[in-house]
Amino acid sequence: MAVVNQIEKKMRMNNWDAVKYQLLTYCYLYKISVSDADLDCLTFLALEGEQELTSFCSKVHEKKIFSSPQSVRNCLTKAAKKNLIVKEGKNKKKITINPKLDVFSKGNLLLNFKILSLAS
Repeated sequence: MAVVNQIEKKMRMNNWDAVKYQLLTYCYLYKISVSDADLDCLTFLALEGEQELTSFCSKVHEKKIFSSPQSVRNCLTKAAKKNLIVKEGKNKKKITINPKLDVFSKGNLLLNFKILSLAS
């Protein structure tokens, strides 16, 4: 029988960090490259919920995550190509985090990841 070293870490984090951690973990596990600014933008979207694209770009710019609303739009276009967000509608597009990511942002959260690595 193989011996397994089990590491258990417990910590408390605010809602922003818990959501960001979920997104970061998803991107890491599925080898999706994202910058820290991209991650902050996606975290903000997850916390805000479904948003109208143009107003969301302005909000993110106001929070100084990106230098312009166009930079936010470029980030969201890349995120849509990577299936991290979903865009819907024609004129006033609505954006939201892709439900397939299973990112939770409301209420109390307990993240419980169990990852096993077996030596050869």
